[in-house]
Amino acid sequence: MFAVPAVAAEPGFELRDQPGQHLDVVYGGRTVARYMYAFDTERWSDTYKPYLHVMNADGDQPITKGPGGQFPHHRGIFIGYNRLAWDGSNYDLWHMRGTPQVHQEFTEQQADADLARFTSVVHWNTKDGQTLLEEHRTFLFHPTELPELVKVDVRSTLKAVAGDLRLDGDPEHAGVQYRPANELDRSQSRYLFPSADADPKRDKDLAWAALRYVLDGHTYTVVQMNAPANPQGTVWSAYRDYGRFGAFPVADIPAGETLTLDYRFVVMTGDLPERPQIQERFDRYAAQP
Repeated sequence: MFAVPAVAAEPGFELRDQPGQHLDVVYGGRTVARYMYAFDTERWSDTYKPYLHVMNADGDQPITKGPGGQFPHHRGIFIGYNRLAWDGSNYDLWHMRGTPQVHQEFTEQQADADLARFTSVVHWNTKDGQTLLEEHRTFLFHPTELPELVKVDVRSTLKAVAGDLRLDGDPEHAGVQYRPANELDRSQSRYLFPSADADPKRDKDLAWAALRYVLDGHTYTVVQMNAPANPQGTVWSAYRDYGRFGAFPVADIPAGETLTLDYRFVVMTGDLPERPQIQERFDRYAAQP
C-alpha cells in the first residue's frame, strides 16, 4: 500500500526545512504542503501536535486549519485518539489536555523528480512526560497536475512503548482526519461515498469518503482513501458542515508491538468528481503492493 511511483515526473520535488518550525514540500517551485512540527511549552496551544497543511494553488496560503478557530485541536491532516487506554487510565491525545504529541526527529527525507517522502518520529506523551506511543509518521507525495493540488500517502506506525495500549474513542474525536480552514462556507459543504445509499453513521469499512468545500470563493475537493489492510470495523465521521472528516479504527497494541495505519489523501480544485472516477482512483491505490 506504500509503493514508490514508478514513472518520473518533471519538474520534481524539494523539501525545505525551517528548523524547529515546519518542513515545506515544494513541487515545481510551488509549496504544496507544510508539515508543522514545532513544540514549545510557551506556545502550548499552538504547538501541542504535529500536522500537515495543504496549500492553495498559489502555494502561499493553507486551505486547511491551524490553531485557533472553532475546535482549535482540529488541524490539517492529523491523527489522535481521545481515549488512549493504558494501565487502567484513559489519556486524551485528541483534544491535547496536557498530553502532547511531540516531534523528535526526521529519520528519512527524500525528494527527487518522482516523489517526496519524509518520516517524523512523534512521541505521544502523558502530562508528566512519559511516552505511551512512539509513532513513525511517514508522508509520501506523488507528482500531480492541476486540478490536483496534493496526492499524499500517510502512514502512521504506532509502537506501544509503555505497555499494552488500546486506541479508542468515537468517530468525532479519534482517528486520522482532515480539517479544512475555519473560514470555509459551511452552506456549501457536501460529502460523497462509494454508494448512493452509504451512511457513515451506520456503515463500516467504507473504502473512501470525499468532501467538497468552498473557501474564499474557491471550490476544493478532498478524498480520503482507506487502505484494505487497515483494521476492520472502521467507522467514518463524514457529515459535519465545517468539514472535519476521517476514518476511526479501534485497535489494541500489545506492549512492544506496532500498528500501522495507511491512508491516501487527494486534494484538488473544483467540484466533486463522479463516484466512478473516485472509485477508479481508489482501485488503483488498493492494488498497490
